[in-house]
Amino acid sequence: MAVRAAVLPAVGAQLEITDVELPDPGPGQVRVRLAAAGVCHSDLSLSNGTMRVPVPAVLGHEGAGTVVSVGEGVAHVSPGAPVVLNWAPSCGSCHACSLGEVWLCANALNGAADVYARTADGTELHPGLNVAAFAEETVVPASCVLPLPEGVPLVDAALLGCAVLTGYGAVHHSAKVRPGETAAVFGVGGVGLATLQSARIAGASRIVAVDVSPAKEELARAAGATDFVLASDTTAREIRALTGKQGVDVAVECAGRAVSIRAAWDSTRRGGRTTVVGIGGKDEQVTFNALEIFHWGRTLSGCVYGNTDPARDLPVLAEHVRAGRLDLSALVTDRITLEDIPAAFGNMRAGKGGRALVVF
Repeated sequence: MAVRAAVLPAVGAQLEITDVELPDPGPGQVRVRLAAAGVCHSDLSLSNGTMRVPVPAVLGHEGAGTVVSVGEGVAHVSPGAPVVLNWAPSCGSCHACSLGEVWLCANALNGAADVYARTADGTELHPGLNVAAFAEETVVPASCVLPLPEGVPLVDAALLGCAVLTGYGAVHHSAKVRPGETAAVFGVGGVGLATLQSARIAGASRIVAVDVSPAKEELARAAGATDFVLASDTTAREIRALTGKQGVDVAVECAGRAVSIRAAWDSTRRGGRTTVVGIGGKDEQVTFNALEIFHWGRTLSGCVYGNTDPARDLPVLAEHVRAGRLDLSALVTDRITLEDIPAAFGNMRAGKGGRALVVF
């Protein structure tokens, strides 16, 4: 059966909207009709080669939809069930999984090398980060679908698949923000907005949002920021001035740029914690001298997928949504169609806009 999809023909190429032929689900597979898919900066990183992906590929890893059909052996979902796509399913048997660190699973992205569909001329296609959400329908391993808890709108639920899990996990699992602590969030895109909301949910007393665009201030404050700082050479100094010259307890960097990682580090107090969520390129070098590492006693840590276990954390996020503490619709700045995805990529390259949501 042919469905419309956004295909990346080669690294560095423009996305092409075209028909692809999807097979019926085989044993252990699920076919999903997408309701929505988020356009995440990680997709841009895949398209430009910052992160490696077999090509040609259908990108898109943040999505939600309805089960169309299931293959033999699939029991946890059935046709008609609303589901969230999980782009990084854990294998349960590698070293990281044995330690309970499922977000570092060594085999999570093995499926990205599979051939999951073909173009009309027979060209083999790979499923981006496992799930190929930039398409009207997709066929994925059963481990890549999670039942959507009740009370969460299906379209908005797409954001739970990456932005919200990442932002929530960065605050609650990596940085471990405690009630009354102060926090700074660098980068007010989709993940940044989710991080701001999560810091508010965690009980942070002061939340400083930082972005290069002054237009992001309103969004940031709506998400929970108490203060907004325009990114500049004096960002760290301004944040320290807001916190009695001490610096914040926690900084979360969501842009993946060396300059903002360094600024986030400099913005924290002595003994503070910096969590890096953003995905930067190899040319983004961050430097520290040995004396400052000793003197400041700060912690700098990476954060993959929010250090989350989606199966564990999805029900928690759903409860926050139902209780009104987490507003998924507030994370979206543009609702677009499949045909608009190439233009959305252009906006990301230019540093414009926030989280675009493809609604099918």
